[in-house]
Amino acid sequence: GFSSDEVIRKRLLIDGDGAGDDRRINLLVKSFIKWCNSGSQEEGYLQYQRMLSTLSQCEFSMGKTLLVYDMNLREMENYEKIYKDIENSIAAAHEKISECKKQILQAKRIRKNRQEYDALAKVIQHHPDRHETLKQLEALGKELQNLSHIKENVEDKLELRRKQFHVLLSTIHELQQTLENDEKLSEAEESQETQMEAEAKQ
Repeated sequence: GFSSDEVIRKRLLIDGDGAGDDRRINLLVKSFIKWCNSGSQEEGYLQYQRMLSTLSQCEFSMGKTLLVYDMNLREMENYEKIYKDIENSIAAAHEKISECKKQILQAKRIRKNRQEYDALAKVIQHHPDRHETLKQLEALGKELQNLSHIKENVEDKLELRRKQFHVLLSTIHELQQTLENDEKLSEAEESQETQMEAEAKQ
């Protein structure tokens, strides 16, 4: 990002304050010379008033420059904090996506086991007289029950992760909107300042 000095230099170029101050100082010197060489009291008073007016403009310009400088420092600190928050949010999102992928794989394995069990159950139905096969079916039934519980837990976790991820994306979107709005506001303020400066010079 920009250093605060670069931001201030850019702001001053936009405001035209640097050039404006030089012009005012030249005007002040000219008024001073005219005041020194004034023939009448009326002309002397006029030049004196001009000098006071120019000095007050210089003072206002300096105050505004200091205000802009201070505002930029605070803006930079605020943006740095927001960028760090976004980076942390993105890192957390990547971790959650990775966790969700693992849970999806587990759910697929459970589904595959269920299909294998269903196929075996159909085979067993054709041989109900075999005691060993019935025992195997009973054991598989218990295993399926256990797997169903695991599947439910995984689905619940997945749903929770989806909701958390949606909230996270909304937060990131809001942060981006805030940044964009801040930039637009800053541009609007600069435009207004430039306009006021131009009107003041007329």
